[in-house]
Amino acid sequence: MLDPIKLEHFRNLVSLAGIDGSIDESERVALSKIAFDRGIALDRLNVMLNRSDEYVYLIPQNTQERESQITEMIKLALVDGEFSKAELELILTVGEKLSYTYEEIHALIEKNTASSIF
Repeated sequence: MLDPIKLEHFRNLVSLAGIDGSIDESERVALSKIAFDRGIALDRLNVMLNRSDEYVYLIPQNTQERESQITEMIKLALVDGEFSKAELELILTVGEKLSYTYEEIHALIEKNTASSIF
């Protein structure tokens, strides 16, 4: 059985990928890898991807693994080479709900941007 916290976080990643209006191929590949690592079946992944615009972002109800949650969101936002305003706003909102300050979130963004290929 899938861990409900990890499934919730994955749904959030799907929402993030689709927030700019489309999920491009690089985002699909990244989400496929994450789904495989978490034991999410391909058919379930495809349904989630096709309905990404229907998901209301599920703000994490717990702070377990909060740094990995926000870091994974930042990395997914960067996977297509663009960090859209909508993606940034969503990351800031989630970061705040995970008890991060604005400065801490921006430091994590800078850290992950500096370490990325882009």
